[in-house]
Amino acid sequence: MSVAEDMAQRLYTPGSLSAGADGVRFELSNRLDDMQLTAVLGVRLDGRDLAPADVELRMGAERRAAPGVTAGRPVRFGLGETLEVATPAAALGEGAHELEVRLESLPFGELHLTVRDEVGPGDDPAARIPRSEDDDYGGDAVRQRQEWVRGRTGAKLDTVTRFAFDPHLARGNCENLVGAAQVPLGIAGPLRINGEHARGEFLVPLATAEGTLVASYNRGMRALNQSGGVTCTVTDDAMQRAPVFAFDSARAGRDFVAWVRASHDTIRQVAEATNPFLELAYIDPYTASKFVFLRFGFHTHDAAGQNMVGRATHAASLWILRHYEGIRNFYLEGNLATDKKPSHINTLRTRGRRVTAEATIPAAVLRRDLRADPRALAYHAGVANLGAMMAGVNNNGLHSANGITALFIATGQDVANVAESCAALLYTELTAAGDLYLSITLPSLIVATHGGGTGLATQRECLELLGCTGPGTVNKLAEIVAGVVLAGELSLAAAISSYDWVTGHERYGRHA
Repeated sequence: MSVAEDMAQRLYTPGSLSAGADGVRFELSNRLDDMQLTAVLGVRLDGRDLAPADVELRMGAERRAAPGVTAGRPVRFGLGETLEVATPAAALGEGAHELEVRLESLPFGELHLTVRDEVGPGDDPAARIPRSEDDDYGGDAVRQRQEWVRGRTGAKLDTVTRFAFDPHLARGNCENLVGAAQVPLGIAGPLRINGEHARGEFLVPLATAEGTLVASYNRGMRALNQSGGVTCTVTDDAMQRAPVFAFDSARAGRDFVAWVRASHDTIRQVAEATNPFLELAYIDPYTASKFVFLRFGFHTHDAAGQNMVGRATHAASLWILRHYEGIRNFYLEGNLATDKKPSHINTLRTRGRRVTAEATIPAAVLRRDLRADPRALAYHAGVANLGAMMAGVNNNGLHSANGITALFIATGQDVANVAESCAALLYTELTAAGDLYLSITLPSLIVATHGGGTGLATQRECLELLGCTGPGTVNKLAEIVAGVVLAGELSLAAAISSYDWVTGHERYGRHA
């Protein structure tokens, strides 16, 4: 069964065409799915057929002449792998050239690529960042890059190059490694959390360069502790990818939606087969014009899961493309999952963890520890809600991004996820006894205790400090983050209400 021709074209890596004394080379990168190449049916260069014996496929250390690729002896071509095609029998000058490649594959059948690419002037090797194919995270490779940077910029790099972890730990987290950015790390707390997953008192590591931040959160935590602690509850979790499918008409898109709903169980099986820790919770269809956006929602357990759900949705989408006629175009993401961006849909539907932190702070604690009056705070919250509505923000609180960012850096989270995670719904209420009820809901908090940067040395130690390592700890971390955010909201709100905001910064946030 053949894959759509426009999908096959994407196997080619633009800009990979090169020509030298040893011949011509170009690259194919598998952007579809795991496959096997069972035959090289032909390669043409500028309209000239290349002799099969002059075409060689290179995968890592393996070299295979085209006639040696057969159904009995296929070339395994995994998702994300790169295959180099080389021929010594052709000579090319600079400029544009046309390539035609025909391959037989399983499970996609014949793949026919026709592309144009250019051979450019040779680049200066001295201008390229040094890399080692053998061990790019070894000491020699890292030192070579450090010296290269010093030579090109004149920068000394005295502290950047002094770091305390094995550089090999950064494999999969950072490329072209030269050192580490060392951010000051402070401790706030303890914070008493009455959660379903986080129970007890926690010392909280906050990595920040912003003066007063740790002191302010520490102040809020003390007030919450004096109030019996903060109650935290995770109410939902989901991670999305939202591919878009194009059709000839809106009616064709409508029919496709009905087919997807009828095929849900099979699509779920295909998606979940890509990872044992993944569960497909729903597929929400959204239509506009002749386009259908399918918003896949997954449970990802202890991982944040963007890459997991990307691969799972990719596999499901390829199954859809092979089993449904009439799809004219397809993209794995149609910008409806809103990766690394705040959005109203994720405020309503959840992305990552949906977690609420709440506490009732006695009037006596507010006055004694924060020099604030509960009635004044409740009134101020109403005024701030009006300002937030006028501004059109995704957060009617004060500064959730501060605590979230500091915790994310300390614990190895993807800091760009602060864009979504800082969305917040703040609520205040004056109780009949004159105390202040305060809650904050984070509807799209994206955290992980496995994968990503959570295995880096410093970040792992901070997770251990919180007791958030090992299976089943991601909801514990989510509850801790929410509790920290509430402490920060309480402290800053009290500082603004009592006119202590500027004086606090003058005291703690200025260099001597």
